[in-house]
Amino acid sequence: MSYPSSLTAQQWSLIEGYFSYGKYGNMSKHTKKQLVDAVFYVTKTGCQWRQLPREFPPWQTVYSFFRRAKNRKIWEKVLEELVTKSRLRMGRNALPTYGIIDSQSVKTTSASEDRGIDGGKKGKGT
Repeated sequence: MSYPSSLTAQQWSLIEGYFSYGKYGNMSKHTKKQLVDAVFYVTKTGCQWRQLPREFPPWQTVYSFFRRAKNRKIWEKVLEELVTKSRLRMGRNALPTYGIIDSQSVKTTSASEDRGIDGGKKGKGT
């Protein structure tokens, strides 16, 4: 069964190489694409690991796959490559040359030094 979060064959071909690690290849009875699709399903829907639909591999297998890939920083590498390819396709530099920070989004720390929450009073102190 296909879900909106499932990768197409073309999308999978872009990242497949990142998941072919290990000297013994794929010894799992589940393909790497099935596992990646399951991780993307959890990410997209926000469901709990244990609530994965039965069409996916067992949640323990998917979670273990996710953790191993996370520890190897594979997700970061995949995202980095996809952002680079996307930027180049739009005619931009592969890496951003500058960034903009909205002052409304960045809070200063000096304002919090004078005030805080007193847990005993359940109110703000001065």
